[in-house]
Amino acid sequence: MTTRRRWLAAATTAALAPLLGSAASGAAKADRKTPAGSDTRPPGALPRRPSVRPPRIRPGDTIGLMIPSSANWDPMDIDVLVDALASLGLRSKLGKHVYDRRGYMAGRDEDRAADFNAMVRDPEVRAIHCIRGGWGAARLLPLIDFDAFARTPKAVIGYSDITALLLSLHARTGAITFHGPNGASDWNPTNVDWLQRVVWRGEEAVFENPRELTGAIVPDENRTRSITPGRARGRLLGGNLTVLTALIGSPYLPDFTDSILFLEDVQEAPYRIDRMLVQLKLAGVLERVRGVVWGTCSKCGPGEGFGSLTIPDVLDDHVKSLVVPAYWGAMVGHINRQFTLPVGAEVEIDADRGTLRMLEPAVA
Repeated sequence: MTTRRRWLAAATTAALAPLLGSAASGAAKADRKTPAGSDTRPPGALPRRPSVRPPRIRPGDTIGLMIPSSANWDPMDIDVLVDALASLGLRSKLGKHVYDRRGYMAGRDEDRAADFNAMVRDPEVRAIHCIRGGWGAARLLPLIDFDAFARTPKAVIGYSDITALLLSLHARTGAITFHGPNGASDWNPTNVDWLQRVVWRGEEAVFENPRELTGAIVPDENRTRSITPGRARGRLLGGNLTVLTALIGSPYLPDFTDSILFLEDVQEAPYRIDRMLVQLKLAGVLERVRGVVWGTCSKCGPGEGFGSLTIPDVLDDHVKSLVVPAYWGAMVGHINRQFTLPVGAEVEIDADRGTLRMLEPAVA
């Protein structure tokens, strides 16, 4: 099975910058302040912009559906998506190139970008839901009309490779974007509920994994575990670790200073997760955050090799050493049921309880 690391083999050669500042000394980094007048953002990171809330989704609205990344193999996935939106009282508008294919991508870069830009400029389209991830969204970034998006910000929804769009749109325009199920994901009650709470109704939600009994005498699924206890507040930024690290050194990365960082990934061996977290550390990202939420890393086991570290080992090495509130196990990532997280909104992390609490609505 082709994995994202093959698709990103060329993209993940982003230049590393010297380590910015000294390593954490163990002081309360959640209370750290950036020195006045200093500019020690990671290489390529844009200055922080005020967050902009896109319009909320309302019954009867039209949702633009497009694919910025890999081709969709089964047209029935799109049929299900259109039906699901219709059942929620929403209309769909398909991009002209959703059925295109060029190798593993959903058509040419120019055509995929044209679909996105057309939906940004279309006054009928209220929000843009990306149908699937894979690889290819980062190839579109030089072609995206960020000025048009800044004039008419819209809710953009997706995850995995869509991280490239979510982060770049926030970095370039300040618009809050939404790390949630792709259009071809499972439209189960949990996913629908979180989409509606955050993007439809504009709730200041608390993201907390449900504690359910699934046959065992104690809850054994969707558990969280504290890495470093405590609470902290900051702007929520993050997404897929592989895609995020590929943006380092580019002009599409937001400033992570005083942010709450969330991460997830899929089908990556622990040594590759280790390598990417080292890249974030060397580029000055990790040392600037106020808290860390690690979601899931599906199919990221140590394998059968001798002496492999595990994902918890790697998190202890690179996250626990930051001495900021952190936990792992949040319902974020390549899983059937997941949160819809507002990228760019102010939140509070509680690493003891394993929760994220929104401090403001994400939509207007």
